Parts: sequence; C-alpha cells; structure tokens
Amino acid sequence: MKKQIILLLLTLTLIACQTPSNRYTQDSPEIETIKANINDYDYHKWESLLSHYSDTAKIYYNSRDNVLTPKDLKAYFTRNDKSFSTRAFEDENREYEMIVDDDGKTWVNFWGLWEGNLEANNKNILIPVHITYQFVKGKIVKEYGYWNTSELILELQKIEDEREANPIDEETLNEDDEVIRDEDLSLDEAMI
Repeated sequence: MKKQIILLLLTLTLIACQTPSNRYTQDSPEIETIKANINDYDYHKWESLLSHYSDTAKIYYNSRDNVLTPKDLKAYFTRNDKSFSTRAFEDENREYEMIVDDDGKTWVNFWGLWEGNLEANNKNILIPVHITYQFVKGKIVKEYGYWNTSELILELQKIEDEREANPIDEETLNEDDEVIRDEDLSLDEAMI
C-alpha cells in the first residue's frame, strides 16, 4: 500500500510539473514568415508580401473598425510612402515571439523601430511599432498593428504651415526643380 501511495504521489508530481509544450518560442516557421513579411515591406516586394496571407485575412492598423485585406496593402503602403525619401524597419531593433494562446490559436508578435526620412525636409522620424499576427495553416489570417503617428503628423502639419506661409512661385522654377504640392502631403493618410 505504501508503494502504491508513493507511486501515485510521484505520478501526480510529474503530471503537475509538466507545462504545455511550445506555448512560447522565438524560433518557428511562423516567425520566419513574419521576418520575410517585414523584409518584403522594407523592399517593396508586394507580390511576395501577399503570399504570406490567406485570401480572407483581415488587417487592422491602429483601428479595430477599418479593415484592410491583403490586396489593399500595396495601395495603403504606397500612399503612405509618398512623403518619405526612405523608410524601413531598423534591422538591429527587431523582436519576435510566437505564442499559442489558451484557445490553441497561434500568434506571432513583432516589435520594431520604423524609421523614415521626410522628402520635404529630410527630417528623421522614428516610430516604435507593435504588430501581432494570427496564423492558421501557415498563413496570416489576422493582423493588428499599433504605432503612434503623432510626431509624423505634427511634422507634416509644420511643413504644410510653412508652405502656406511661403507659397512657391512656380513660374520662377526651373524645369528640373521638384515641387511637392499640398495634395502630395496628406495628414489624413499619414500612417506608415
């Protein structure tokens, strides 16, 4: 009887000490997909970027109401890139983790620093970004991205105010002079 009690206690101890496997990792195929996804964004590889998403994926950037589809991404990013001479995520400040939540859903979290230089004045803008991606069968089915664009919006407003205070006389410009008009800098669309 004593042996049975000890065996039972040993079994219960082993069961209690076990943790669910693979609930958290920093090395997975899904993380590699997100690394490729970020790279595709940085290098404007739109077709490759689309290949990481399911056709029915829902994408939310700084909103739970405005839904984008994978097919919307190229236009969204191209529109937002109009104000920048360069933009990309910094290589050395990227973090990734994958979790399996209590409902068995697979999520990959990404944290990075997005950096861009404004075309109008070469002002460097640095924005911390968090994006979380849900995966099903190796494809992204949901994406939630969050970042604070207040510095960018303030800088674009400053550029717009300076233009209004000092209008450009287009008749005195040479053929090679580039003019960025107000319609090229839209505060409504200033969302990396």
